[in-house]
Amino acid sequence: MTHSAVHAQRFVISFAGFNRPWAVWIAHRLEEHGHRVTLERWDPQRSPGLTEALDDLARAAGRVLLVLSERYFSAGTHTEEEWNTALRTVTEAHPDRFAAVCLTDAPLPTAVAALEKTDLWGLDSYEAEYRVLRRLELPTDRVGAETGRRGPRFPNDPPEIWGRVPRRNPRFTGRNDVIGRLRAALADAPAGASIVTLLGLSGVGKTQVATEYAYRFASEYDVVWWVPAEDRPTLRERLADLAPALGLPRGAGSYGEQIRGVLEALRRGNPYHRWLLVFDGCDSPDDLTDLLPAGSGDVIITSRNREWASRHTHLVEVPLYARPESITFIRRRALRLTGEEADQLAEALEDYPLALDQTAGWLADSPLTVGDYLQLLRRRLDSREAVTVSDDYPLPFPTALAILLNNVRENYPDALALLRLFVFFAPGRVPLRLLREFPADDVPEQLAGLINDQVRWNAALNKLVQFSVVRLEYSDLAVEEGGGGTETVQLHRMVHGIVRENLSEEEADQLARAVRQVLAAADPGRPTDSRLWPRYAELIPHLESAGVLTSSNPRIQNFLLHCLRYLILAGEYRTCLRLAEETDDAWRDMLGEHHDQVRELSYHYGSALRMLGHFRRAEVLSKTIADRLTAERGDRDLETLRAISTYSAVLLNTARFEQARTLLEHCFAGYRELLGEDDSMTLNAENNVAVVLRLLGRYQESYEADLDTLRRRERVLRVRHIATLSSGIGCAMGLRLMGRYREALARQEQGLKLNATVLGENHPQTLRAEHNLGMCLRRSGDIAGAGARLRSVLERSTRVHGATFPWTLMVASDYATYLREYGDIDEARRISEEVVRGYQTQLGLAHPYSIGTVGNLGLVLRAQGERQAALSLCEQALVGMRGALGDRHPWTLGCAVNAAGCRNITDRYADALDLGRDTLRTTEQVLGGDHPMTLTAQIALAADLRSMGRMEEAQKHEDAGLKSLARTLGPQHVHTVSARQRMRPYWDFEPQP
Repeated sequence: MTHSAVHAQRFVISFAGFNRPWAVWIAHRLEEHGHRVTLERWDPQRSPGLTEALDDLARAAGRVLLVLSERYFSAGTHTEEEWNTALRTVTEAHPDRFAAVCLTDAPLPTAVAALEKTDLWGLDSYEAEYRVLRRLELPTDRVGAETGRRGPRFPNDPPEIWGRVPRRNPRFTGRNDVIGRLRAALADAPAGASIVTLLGLSGVGKTQVATEYAYRFASEYDVVWWVPAEDRPTLRERLADLAPALGLPRGAGSYGEQIRGVLEALRRGNPYHRWLLVFDGCDSPDDLTDLLPAGSGDVIITSRNREWASRHTHLVEVPLYARPESITFIRRRALRLTGEEADQLAEALEDYPLALDQTAGWLADSPLTVGDYLQLLRRRLDSREAVTVSDDYPLPFPTALAILLNNVRENYPDALALLRLFVFFAPGRVPLRLLREFPADDVPEQLAGLINDQVRWNAALNKLVQFSVVRLEYSDLAVEEGGGGTETVQLHRMVHGIVRENLSEEEADQLARAVRQVLAAADPGRPTDSRLWPRYAELIPHLESAGVLTSSNPRIQNFLLHCLRYLILAGEYRTCLRLAEETDDAWRDMLGEHHDQVRELSYHYGSALRMLGHFRRAEVLSKTIADRLTAERGDRDLETLRAISTYSAVLLNTARFEQARTLLEHCFAGYRELLGEDDSMTLNAENNVAVVLRLLGRYQESYEADLDTLRRRERVLRVRHIATLSSGIGCAMGLRLMGRYREALARQEQGLKLNATVLGENHPQTLRAEHNLGMCLRRSGDIAGAGARLRSVLERSTRVHGATFPWTLMVASDYATYLREYGDIDEARRISEEVVRGYQTQLGLAHPYSIGTVGNLGLVLRAQGERQAALSLCEQALVGMRGALGDRHPWTLGCAVNAAGCRNITDRYADALDLGRDTLRTTEQVLGGDHPMTLTAQIALAADLRSMGRMEEAQKHEDAGLKSLARTLGPQHVHTVSARQRMRPYWDFEPQP
């Protein structure tokens, strides 16, 4: 057995993509000594964290050799301290598993010392191999040994021929997927046909990718030759220059003869078998096709022209940066920027690499904030003074794009006409279905022939795609009931801006008017039908770009109102508010304060304000309309009833429940008289009455109204209509609030499935359904299930709608009460304090939600042993709720239960008993003898009686309470068990929608 076989080992080499030649060379040398090697490109962004990524390496079979350089530590956006922590953790956990070689003399994280690295930079191949073997504690007596298998060139040795390859970009970032696809395409091509075209928009980084590939894989080639290919004369000259390097006679014959000699030498692989030619910037395939070499080497072409797909080359798209790549690149270019600022810049420039390079370069030497700089850039888009150019790409990115667009303008008039039409849609995706449905009468004259001729249309679109001005994509968005993908055209924001700026005012007006007509013609017409929401979602992004918000055309205005209605129903409140605010000013100036369209707009405007918690603004807006219509038309007019209903909704938000009830019952009666019992407006009014009754604590009446509305909506609308689904949630809430937990749970489980199917998992109404399901689970005794549901809803609501969104606060309050009893008490306190602050800021100190959540916080303090502080908050909640809602509201009675409990634990036994007796008596009158809150009050009273030594009376109440709990909830229900164990019950305040 050979010496190598006896000591064969396994190694994993971890390397940054930039340093692949070193990793390949080290692997080859180790394999020549009989060892087994696996290469692992280092990409910590694919792992949860640095420690996890390094730990995964350590779990592989064999020792791990890290090939270190600046690039290894900048593969993600991690700080030096994070690196030090990760290295210390993993080297301590896996001693003797890690070793390192180093390719730089730059400072590295201090914890690298634990790896005992050996330096390879500046060495020849013999010394480098010797140091690798010695660091890995392998025999060094066979350095330079060869088995006859041809390996890669030593990375410090350039290829035999290296022809004018651009300088390597030290800031080259990411693109590992693109380089991987390029490498695979070249490797998988049949013999003699290894030609790949890197395709993409100007400035997207095609040349940079080709350059990086040439350096990264240089050790695998004998010849690397770079050919500028923008025009045929330069291309031929540069290709002919390769002749002397290949040993062909210098200056022998014409260019044509020299080129033929070069192509023949490459085909035969004589004198060099492994070669790479890069033809950079060839947008005219006819210039190059007859000059492409064949043989055992590789060819890379960079181009904006998709026509290469038909010229026997493999296309590899070079896309815009992925956002993590953008952030990493920007922070390398401008060290002073934070990750958040880099993200802001990347968002504004839509991850366009050339723009990121030139703008980040300018920001690196400027004290301006990113926000201020972006404003400057918008004002001076064509100025060299607002960007930093480099020798690699000396044109400002707007100029580079303008050159591309000039080519379209001069040579392809139909493509230019189509492109000008595109820019009156928003940047990004435009469904081609919209473009193909232009009404014939609304098309500008210069576009009429193009729109009506399918052959010309497709030819024009293909030219734009061919030169990478636009991209065609297929979306999974279902636009019809039958589903199916839709084709979209994708236009970068920079191209969009340059084309639009170069249009005259007259041209812009004509095109914008045509696009507005197209959008209005695409209006599905039924924003209440959730099946049509994907169609509205396609249209919304284009409203501003096409001038829909300021149009004086009544048809366009009605279309906009439908869009705003959709946004409210779909839960897109912030978008609705932004569009409504912009439109409101324009319409009031154009139409006058009292115009019907302005009033209609105000309803959607007010709804968005209310849903986002801007209650005072919503009240001013809705009250103004209601008062004016009442004065002008009386309170039995349909429009007046609608305005009063809208105003009443704000009264509900601001806790003027009795005033709201009076108005809502008046509206219900009016609608029923004028439209009949089954009209959708009447059913909406009945729904509103059910809501206010529930908020007043009249749970039985509220449930009956909800149930009647549900049955009528199922019959008049449909089972899956959004309003019907809302009534189903109302019924489930009513059952739960009445203490009928099993019925509530069964109804809400089915209701959640329907809401999620019809509206989506993160729609506000679905979140409401899942939140109520969580509360039903808790009341039914499924504690673990309740916690999982409430936590999930809170996380999604916070992520989708924000921490101060009214719905988010509601769920957070209920999750905090859950945590207080069954989870992390400290977390319960943190969330409770945030909820109190949120409600007090949004609603004021005197609102029942602010008062009730203060009481909940008091219970948290009680659980943490802060008895006096808990008493203070619970007494404060009781006084506040009495002032807000009176002595007989269920919320007041619940606060009384808590205040009595805090009096008891602070030794105020007599006061606790007096309050407990009064609370039980009132609760029985308001909610009935078997309601869970009544039984809570009864068990609590028994505890107060025991504290006063009145054992017989205490036993009487306890026995009665336990009997009722066992009968209504079950003998093993959590509340029954707690009462049997004499754990004093408390009441949780629940903010209600």
